[in-house]
Amino acid sequence: MTTVVLEEVNDGVAVLTLNRPERLNAWTAEMHRCYFDLLSECAASPDVRAIVLTGAGRGFCAGADMDDLQAIGAGELEGARAQQDPRPHTFPLTIPKPIIAAINGPCAGLGLVHALMCDLRLAAEDAKLTTAFARRGLVAEHGISWILPRLIGPARALDLLLSGRVVLGAEAAQLGMVNRALPAERVLDEAVAYAGELATNCAPSSMAAMKSQVYADLARDLGAALENANRLMAKSFSAPDFAEGVASFARSRR
Repeated sequence: MTTVVLEEVNDGVAVLTLNRPERLNAWTAEMHRCYFDLLSECAASPDVRAIVLTGAGRGFCAGADMDDLQAIGAGELEGARAQQDPRPHTFPLTIPKPIIAAINGPCAGLGLVHALMCDLRLAAEDAKLTTAFARRGLVAEHGISWILPRLIGPARALDLLLSGRVVLGAEAAQLGMVNRALPAERVLDEAVAYAGELATNCAPSSMAAMKSQVYADLARDLGAALENANRLMAKSFSAPDFAEGVASFARSRR
């Protein structure tokens, strides 16, 4: 069974589904490779302008597969590393298209890392989210200590990391960990609709530049960020997307 499925590309939106429903889509090395390969395909495809990530069945992703964790705990770390794709878990941040997580159910540990590595997140109101790492004797893994404080602040991030407590989607929205919490039956449809709005109304070049700016500017001072923005702005004036956008605006005013 394919561990990640490209469900459809429709109106510029690709839907990727983590596909191990019998294990709540627990993360494996194969899933890692398959997901990142599909992201690369979507990045290269002119037919895809926005991407939605969700989970099959009743969960989003329950974290690292327990068999893999047990193998590592038994001293088989080198074998686990040999199977691992070299692309880091932060790879989705480099994809020049918006990625929207539709968190339809349980989202824990490495599953939460991958939800946070999406650019936007919609969650079921009753979805259970947890960092889980402290309760497994682990650390804040795979970049979550970088992204989570930037979303919700250091004190709230430490609360969730140190305690490993479960928060529901509604609280996650209040904290700022997800953009919106919705009834479970609406999460995927709303995520696809939002992605469709981006695909229809927003220039791919603009979205790619903005995504790159936002993540790069987290490590820049204001002066460097402004210099980069000015350079990109000057470049955009001669791009086809700018001419098309101005023409579209002019038509709407007539």
